[in-house]
Amino acid sequence: MSYKEDTLCIHAGYEPGNGEPRQIPIIQSTTFKYDTSEDMGKLFDLEASGYFYSRLQNPTCDMVAAKICALEGGSAGMLTGSGQAANFYSIFNIANCGDHIIASATIYGGTFNLFSVTMKKMGIDFTFVSADCTEEELHAAFRPNTKAVFGETIANPALTVLDIEMFARVAHEHGVPLIVDNTFATPINCRPIEWGADIVTHSTTKYIDGHGGTVGGAIVDAGKFDWMKYADKYPGLTTPDDSYHGIVYAEKFGLGGAFITKATAQLMRDFGSTQSPQSAYYINLGLESLHVRMPRHCENALAVARFLESSDMISWVNYCGLPGNKYYERAQKYLPNGSCGVVTFGVKGGRKAAEKFMKNLKLASIATHVADARTCCLHPANATHRQLNDEQLAAAGVSPDLVRFSCGLESAEDLIADIAQALEAVRE
Repeated sequence: MSYKEDTLCIHAGYEPGNGEPRQIPIIQSTTFKYDTSEDMGKLFDLEASGYFYSRLQNPTCDMVAAKICALEGGSAGMLTGSGQAANFYSIFNIANCGDHIIASATIYGGTFNLFSVTMKKMGIDFTFVSADCTEEELHAAFRPNTKAVFGETIANPALTVLDIEMFARVAHEHGVPLIVDNTFATPINCRPIEWGADIVTHSTTKYIDGHGGTVGGAIVDAGKFDWMKYADKYPGLTTPDDSYHGIVYAEKFGLGGAFITKATAQLMRDFGSTQSPQSAYYINLGLESLHVRMPRHCENALAVARFLESSDMISWVNYCGLPGNKYYERAQKYLPNGSCGVVTFGVKGGRKAAEKFMKNLKLASIATHVADARTCCLHPANATHRQLNDEQLAAAGVSPDLVRFSCGLESAEDLIADIAQALEAVRE
């Protein structure tokens, strides 16, 4: 039977049997017992499904991954220790030293740093293109060794809205998958796979957890990209893996299972960016209310954005839910039910005025966090994006005066009153 996202948030991923726990059980164990060495050997050969060591897989984590996978409409999913790990695995699972990736320039600063600095040291080259690039400009960025295209549904903190369908179409014309980080929209407001994305990632630390309780990440495979059709491009999936007795992932696990199986059996085995069962349990609690929380986040953000737009202390406001916003029409296509709870704006007076504004907030807290039940505020140029120079800041859509305001679940009236008194303090 097919269920709506609201129902999947509650029930997907785990179906208790007679007399079994109603809530997802926390399997807090590093290891699992087997009766014979032969039984365990089948697991190590990937000939049987099961668990032998929680660095690779754990039942609690798999139940939660299955729920996120169901919400995204994918074929397989996995949890990781953080959103950064999820994005790293999504690329490194198909790209090697000497390969090339195309990414939107307005992605989260931490991901930009991962790609442009750390993965560059591993020999993987990245070309960053505008989220607003034309098809021709995107085509021009491809090289013979390009292995994937990466973007964010709603960029953090630039709030650009990716033209998923166009990016997917161009990626597929070049025989590569599109990877989309869907953290800000969540599958409640957008399902990138329905628009052509092949791999979806999440920082579950954000809206999916929603309460600032635990760090985590997730990867979902759409199960639609034909790795064998482009076998020469993806030898890791289409040629024998010597570390698993010559298994060819794309042949043995097919379109629906190859990508996640390789990422789990190979990358998680070797890098160990594991999600703990306890953290997975917390993430599931967040998932159970995600469909209720997201509309409230969006409702509060739109109210705050409208107030800011009317203030003579604000130089600009960026929220795709505002009719005059650059991304309004695109958001109506991909995010018709709302985008997210994050609004960005500039306080007149620049960097110093922005810092004074935040210093005078009483309800909203200054925190290196976003997409939480509690409203939080950040000055990215001085925090998450401080590793970028002025040119890179501009390319990432982060101006020195930009304030990122993540609307929580409080009263919209209280949030607006807090902003108003902080702005008056700047005026004085």
